[in-house]
Amino acid sequence: MRWIVFAFCLTCLLTDARAEDRSAVEGQFQIWLQETVWPRAKAKGVSRLTMQRAFEGVTLNWKLPDLVPPGSIAKTPQQQKQAEFGAPGRYFNANSIQGATAVGRQMARRHANFLAQVEAETGVPGRIILAIWGRESGYGQVAIRHDAFQVLGTKGFMSTRSAYFTEELIAALQIAQAGHAPPGRLKSSWAGAFGQPQFMPSNVLTYAVDGNRDGRLDIWGSTEDTIASIGNFLSAHGWVAGRDWGFEVSVPAHVSCALEGPDQGRSIQDWVDIGVTRVSGKPFPQHELQGEGYLKMPAGRYGPAFIVTPNFYVLKDYNKSDLYALFVGHVGDRIQFGVQDFNTGWDNIGTLYRSDIAAMQKSLESQGHDVGGIDGLPGYKTRRSIGRWQEGKGQPPTCFPKQGMKAALTQ
Repeated sequence: MRWIVFAFCLTCLLTDARAEDRSAVEGQFQIWLQETVWPRAKAKGVSRLTMQRAFEGVTLNWKLPDLVPPGSIAKTPQQQKQAEFGAPGRYFNANSIQGATAVGRQMARRHANFLAQVEAETGVPGRIILAIWGRESGYGQVAIRHDAFQVLGTKGFMSTRSAYFTEELIAALQIAQAGHAPPGRLKSSWAGAFGQPQFMPSNVLTYAVDGNRDGRLDIWGSTEDTIASIGNFLSAHGWVAGRDWGFEVSVPAHVSCALEGPDQGRSIQDWVDIGVTRVSGKPFPQHELQGEGYLKMPAGRYGPAFIVTPNFYVLKDYNKSDLYALFVGHVGDRIQFGVQDFNTGWDNIGTLYRSDIAAMQKSLESQGHDVGGIDGLPGYKTRRSIGRWQEGKGQPPTCFPKQGMKAALTQ
């Protein structure tokens, strides 16, 4: 019984200590807001009233990821190293694809005139704008629930990217000061992104457009502002008018998957000359042949392959993920052209853990390969390094980590 009482008391003491520690950090947070954030916000034209309203009743959100409380050291969580790596095919969930496509077609009809206007002004096809809108916020139907100033304040005060989020916090205060945000508490994603296009605050200030000309940058409630802002973002990041984003292709066995990557581009005609063809059986459009194209094989030889254009990498400026850019391009094509699923399916690659992939990356790097960093994620540099290692062993390159490969690489 005494041991039970002792354990109970110890638990109480630890809980009280944690509560006391957090209370002290909350106090430091309030000091940081007044001594660090307020002077910088004031210099950007933010009023004391706007600042007070933004942080009225706001406390730190301790549930957000990647937090580094004062006095602690940033650490990579053990579970992040061990987490199962999501196979690329999972990203293309049938329900997500079909939902984004069906609603996207409705939106294409409903907003045809305005989409055509934005396309004429920016060069960005309406189908691409629609696919991003659908992916980011379900065409404005997905609820965005987080208190923006709590998220940005917490991350600015104590996250692994505090400087970045402090800048975004000040941009959010500028947005509130200008009256662009809807009334009430300003909401964001858990990462601090705003509105239907899910722009970070600095991107709202830089790329948001008053599409309906009512004097506000209303990416929360205005369809016109949302469409125009997405188009403006892509245009400003270099969208090449008249070029597609990419094409699903068949890559014959004699063309190595290790040729993947934006640093190994060649004209699309050159890809044709070595045997790469469109899976549709159609030739590449004549106007694309002299433009540069890049091999993209997100699952190596275990999934569909693509020749992508510079516009694919503009989509990656919106979201750094290859799979995101493929999703947007594919859904856009489904909306406008009625294309079906990728011709090549995604193979079952088995259960992989980030720690296993990281071990492979470490071994490859020690052998002189550039894997793009040891992060447990098989990006194109890791994929092609695997392919080159396989070629060096006299094996057909598959360019993707699979079960059993770790033992062969690290022996």
